[in-house]
Amino acid sequence: MRLLGIDHVVLRVRDPVAMERFYVEVLGCVVERRQDEIGLVQLRAGAQLVDLVDVAGRLGRAGGAPPGLEGRNMDHLCLRVVDFDVETVRTHLQAHGVTVGDIGERYGSTGEATSLYLSDPEGNGLELRG
Repeated sequence: MRLLGIDHVVLRVRDPVAMERFYVEVLGCVVERRQDEIGLVQLRAGAQLVDLVDVAGRLGRAGGAPPGLEGRNMDHLCLRVVDFDVETVRTHLQAHGVTVGDIGERYGSTGEATSLYLSDPEGNGLELRG
């Protein structure tokens, strides 16, 4: 067996409307598929998907308690950005009211690259990387 890469990431969310708005309007994902009957929206992020599962929906209730201050569903999700320019990305995020965290050189799947940290509306850690 040889892995090709990440196919999708699933986030269990308390406010699916705010989360969808953030991932679409701020980060540029595109709604690919909706399954409202089970509480799932799938967002296209390049070649991968970010799935948002409403904790109040059928799928979300099966996962137990929602994420909160005492615990998260994950540490962070790293998204690669085409033609990454740290100042352009920082300006874009700040224009949307997003607080930008640490910026630096980090190792990832393509080697060393500049990246920055931020959080989505529910506190999930994100890393945007060139």
